[in-house]
Amino acid sequence: MNTNQWMRAHVITIVGTMITCTHVLLLPTPDASAEPFNVKPGAWEMTVTTMTSGMKSSSELATKMTPAQRAQMEQMRNAREGKPHTMTAQSCITTDDLSQDRIIKEMEDEDEDTAVQCKVKVLSKSSSKLVLDQLCPGPPSSTTHFTVEAKTTESIVAVGDRSETRLGKSHIDIKGKWLSANCDGINE
Repeated sequence: MNTNQWMRAHVITIVGTMITCTHVLLLPTPDASAEPFNVKPGAWEMTVTTMTSGMKSSSELATKMTPAQRAQMEQMRNAREGKPHTMTAQSCITTDDLSQDRIIKEMEDEDEDTAVQCKVKVLSKSSSKLVLDQLCPGPPSSTTHFTVEAKTTESIVAVGDRSETRLGKSHIDIKGKWLSANCDGINE
């Protein structure tokens, strides 16, 4: 899973898999009685800022590219190196999407391409905050430290730091604000 896929997957995980992204599937809530985040369901605006450093293409990917494609990829990577990239999107979040157990399960099942699933260690869990570490054996192997916090019932923040063996590091900051109980007009 490349860094951009990881960032999109974690944005989706935080808000419950509702931002459109074709490689992420909705999963059933593992435990309907699990403590959800204490935030309002409905329309949310999520602002995601990512920054990468030391990113390299996997040798497997590089062998599948033409020299021109490799050069273009290197140029794009160098242009973004160490610079923040911000995007904003609206999402519709349901009550089921707010289950912390669901978020944990999605992080364990993050990489569908590997036979061995990621391991997630929950460091703390409450209705307002979830802190966890994720270890994915890969290849490439990666470690992630992730914190999601409901500051109020109408705002959340999240911070994640990921390190991938031989591929580099990425940092993600997410700020979410509740817009309304009505999701009309939001494309999912």
